[in-house]
Amino acid sequence: MRIFLVRHGEADAEAPEGLGDEARALTAKARASTAAHFASLAERIGPVSLVLASPLVRTVQTAQLLSTILKHEGTLRAHRCLLPDMPVGAVAPVIDEHTGENIVLVGHQPSMGALATHLLGMQSFPKQVNPGTVIAIERPDSTEPGAAPAPAKLLFFAAPGQPVLDVLQ
Repeated sequence: MRIFLVRHGEADAEAPEGLGDEARALTAKARASTAAHFASLAERIGPVSLVLASPLVRTVQTAQLLSTILKHEGTLRAHRCLLPDMPVGAVAPVIDEHTGENIVLVGHQPSMGALATHLLGMQSFPKQVNPGTVIAIERPDSTEPGAAPAPAKLLFFAAPGQPVLDVLQ
């Protein structure tokens, strides 16, 4: 199983008048730069069976950009487990439900860094997770029903405008 954790692209600083933070959209510059960043990673990511995003506007827009770049014709849906204030464990049932598949989870910071830390069994995540960052993780499928998942490993860490890292230091 490969899990791609994606932090949404850069959003407008101001929410539209009369609306809250959840309505903040990607900036025009972010739409272009995030799409270019995702295009540079498309071959490394490959096909995915599910793209899941926080229901906030900026994450749904980011998920749509990535889906378009990957030519993903499968499921793209919003899920509350990726909301900014949800605990890391809230996404575990979704991941477990898709064991054996390659999935994308588009969310927020600090949630994406915390989820990467949890999946990789780290104490803390050693890199800043900037807008548009993709963290690719491989988690072996459990061989026995009910068995704890085997330790995951980092495939790559890709922050926009920086070299792709295969190892975190």
